[in-house]
Amino acid sequence: MKLETIDYRSPDAAAQFVQSLRDTGFGVLSNHPIQQSLVEAIYKDWYEFFQSDAKDEFRFNPETQDGFFPADVSETAKGHSVKDIKEYYHVYPWGRIPDSLRANILAYYDHANQLAAELLSWVEAHSPDEVKALFTEPLPNMIDGSQKTLLRVLHYPPMKGDEEPGAIRAAAHEDINLLTVLPAANEPGLQVKAKDGNWLDVPSDFGNIIINIGDMLQEASGGYFPSTSHRVINPEGMDKTKSRISLPLFLHPRPDVVLSERYTADSYLMERLRELGVI
Repeated sequence: MKLETIDYRSPDAAAQFVQSLRDTGFGVLSNHPIQQSLVEAIYKDWYEFFQSDAKDEFRFNPETQDGFFPADVSETAKGHSVKDIKEYYHVYPWGRIPDSLRANILAYYDHANQLAAELLSWVEAHSPDEVKALFTEPLPNMIDGSQKTLLRVLHYPPMKGDEEPGAIRAAAHEDINLLTVLPAANEPGLQVKAKDGNWLDVPSDFGNIIINIGDMLQEASGGYFPSTSHRVINPEGMDKTKSRISLPLFLHPRPDVVLSERYTADSYLMERLRELGVI
């Protein structure tokens, strides 16, 4: 089994995409509306930012969780004891953003949110009636006006050979949110765990966009849409000398959205952040 790339312009793109999500938790789209030139400019500019001392002026605010997170406070995936090998910056429209990087990153935030709303409408349209009945409001409405959707600019630094034993760029984990929207990164390494337990390479052709289900959509759909484990493995050979920039948008509902009888979006998020040791 392998993940197939779906042409966004295809007449049956929505049906193919939702079936891929159902089968693997992931869908990969080509010929989508997000401008590749904008993504490339962001990769270049933020790579330079991560190489500079300016990043330390934007160290994250523990209360609001916006800003720069250095490698020494990087996440430890749920169920793991070793920190991931990465540093990152949390972008919210209301948060702190370096002035020189603001215009492009907020333009991307808007474009990616628009695409995500369309993809949520695809998911709802191609859900069985009994699954649709579980949604407490239309899926695109859940993100309308949300201040919680997070754009994370990730920098995976070159491997130096002195990494902590067992550490990889991103240990196996599931995402917390509804959907994650990710332009294919400038280096490969993303893998998803298939139902048979094998790891599948996610197509990383530059220009594709990768979407995966988060735990909140799994919760809201009564488990119909699976939030599957994924990871970013360490590079081999010459690739070890390369940085990797990644730009996931984590689509979060408004805090008051009811996901299920057990959770609101806010109660679910707070529970997971405590598990991760972030709060």
